[in-house]
Order: sequence, then C-alpha cells, then structure tokens
Amino acid sequence: MHSTLTEHARCLYGDEYRPAPECGLDHDEHHFLEELTFADADAILTMLRALCPHLVDGHLPVRIRNLAYRLVLLQRPDDVPLMREAAESLWLHGPDWDHIAADLTRRADALQAGCPGPDA
Repeated sequence: MHSTLTEHARCLYGDEYRPAPECGLDHDEHHFLEELTFADADAILTMLRALCPHLVDGHLPVRIRNLAYRLVLLQRPDDVPLMREAAESLWLHGPDWDHIAADLTRRADALQAGCPGPDA
C-alpha cells in the first residue's frame, strides 16, 4: 500500500522531476482512481503540485489531472485561486474544455467581486 496519493500517482504514472520509487506493488489505475475519488482536497493538491508543478508539465495524464481539479473544486467550491488554476489547466490541455474554463473564470471573477454566481 502506498502511504500517500502522491506516492501512488508517482508509482503509477512516473514523475518528470523525481525517479519513481522502487515498488513491488501491482499498479492498477482502478485502485488509484478509487483513492483519488475519496481523497481530501489537501492530498489532491499535494499530488498536483508535486507531479505537475508548472501546469503544462508532468506525466500525470490529462484525464486524471482534470478529475483531480474537479474533485478538489467540489470540496472547495469558493476557492477563487483554485478555480483560476483549474481553468488555466483546462485551457492548456483543451480546447475541448474551453467552455468549462471560461465558466470557472466567470465564477471566480464573480466571487472575487463579491457578486453571487448564477447558482445563488
């Protein structure tokens, strides 16, 4: 068993900045996705920061990165800097998600201005 989400992701996908640890475990993305799904926001952000510190880099697959941002935003729905970071990641790895990135940016702008969003 891996001790952290970051360690599990590093073993499964590799890490551009650090060598993958020697690990005798059988790596299965299914188990990693379960761990990611129920991880707290801090664990998810730690993984993203460690494996993709500059948004455009890292070996973490885009589908996993998108899911990670979605899950952390569900836990921190009013975190303006996080919304902007997620939007930037979507724009960098789009264009299929440009409309979602634009919506996140609009929501972040509204929250920052103190205006209620469309869901309020």
